[in-house]
Amino acid sequence: MQETILTILEDLTGTDEVRNNLDLELFDEGLLDSMGTVQLLVELSGQLGAEVPVSDFEREEWSTPNKIIAKVTELVG
Repeated sequence: MQETILTILEDLTGTDEVRNNLDLELFDEGLLDSMGTVQLLVELSGQLGAEVPVSDFEREEWSTPNKIIAKVTELVG
């Protein structure tokens, strides 16, 4: 699952930095924005079955690759 998430993040951000630094602040670094967030949620849903309503999305809880991996693991079980 972690590999899939990192591949999705690489595709969305256009950098392998997400793989090299799992604590990279994606929003602060300008690698993810609101459109990227929607794409991320669509990809996580399609590829991993992680359903996250945009209304429930808390940016701080999803700000780094590590946090995204933890949230998706929690959602998918």
